[in-house]
Amino acid sequence: MTSHPLLDSLKKDLEFYNDSIKDVAIEIINSNYSKYPIFVAHQHEVSLGEVILDKDDYQKDWTINATILEDLISNGIVEESKSEEFKKIYKDPHQFICIFLITETGGNFIFSPYKNKNKSK
Repeated sequence: MTSHPLLDSLKKDLEFYNDSIKDVAIEIINSNYSKYPIFVAHQHEVSLGEVILDKDDYQKDWTINATILEDLISNGIVEESKSEEFKKIYKDPHQFICIFLITETGGNFIFSPYKNKNKSK
């Protein structure tokens, strides 16, 4: 399998952003805001969700916005008729980041496992 430069750079940025994204996901779930946190990865201005990690602040390639499935449904990105199907494929948000990757050619959903850190204190 060949690597793709965009996906490689996203993977590197996600490793850097890992803990911050997981903290936001857990906060969304624990506050009962949604069971389905979704993180929008983009390199250009998008008006979906709220920016939580700006690429310019960290000298990275990708900016990450936080949103939820319910917002994607209300914005017509996920059809309401397909929401139950989406929930079935949605992976455990304590173990996986749900990324909505937006590029110049369109958008795709990706599930990426969180990087586990063995923190010894």
